[in-house]
Amino acid sequence: MNSSYSKLIENLEYLKLTQMVLHLDETIDFMNLNELSFTDALIKLTDYEIDMKEINMVIAMVKVAAFPHLKEIKDFDFSFQPSINKEKILDFETLRFIEQKENIVFLGSSGVGKTHLATSIGIAAAKKRTSTYFIKCNDLILNLKKAQLENRLETRLKHYSKYKLLIIDEIGYLPIDEDDAKLFFQLIDMRYEKKSTIFTTNSNFKSWGEIFQDPKIANAILDRVLHHASVVNIVGDSYRLKNHIQKDDKAEVQPSI
Repeated sequence: MNSSYSKLIENLEYLKLTQMVLHLDETIDFMNLNELSFTDALIKLTDYEIDMKEINMVIAMVKVAAFPHLKEIKDFDFSFQPSINKEKILDFETLRFIEQKENIVFLGSSGVGKTHLATSIGIAAAKKRTSTYFIKCNDLILNLKKAQLENRLETRLKHYSKYKLLIIDEIGYLPIDEDDAKLFFQLIDMRYEKKSTIFTTNSNFKSWGEIFQDPKIANAILDRVLHHASVVNIVGDSYRLKNHIQKDDKAEVQPSI
């Protein structure tokens, strides 16, 4: 028995089935105590290995997605932003919008939680093994420009088009010249009605003509972005200023001595 047990451990270690090695003794004890068949015991033992591989796969997908942080929807303070329909956000978390190849646009001033919500939905997608990637709009434009100069624009566009969910953050924070707007349009056009994209922006749609410095291109982009899209307009205070505001309020009510 000891020699067989040792050989089994040796085989499992050779095959790098570390979870099966870790849980072997407890599985044998559980099998004997509950009179499990060999097949049932083997299922129980392999489940440990599969569970860990699933966890590692999720971790890898979240890492590949390049999220700026790992804040999830459960970490979002909906009470601070009452303009947001919580049920709608929870529906996004089901990823139904990805199945329907729809977009999401988070619109609001700086610090209201647009990036948090976009990232949270992205994390939910990555956890369900949906290919996801996060990138700031300016970085995306710079990467496309670089690819164009190196005569590999088509390859780069295909790279960004392959993700089932692409998150483009901070549209409108920096101006985009006409040539760059055309590059951006090409990507949006490639993804149109094929994949889902989440956009965050601090600029209302009327001002996108100024952002892209060409009303025609801006309208063409908006047409594709909004055709199958849910727009979440967040009206509220900045989270980043929240603590400072609270401190100021407390300071004002302090009794003088």
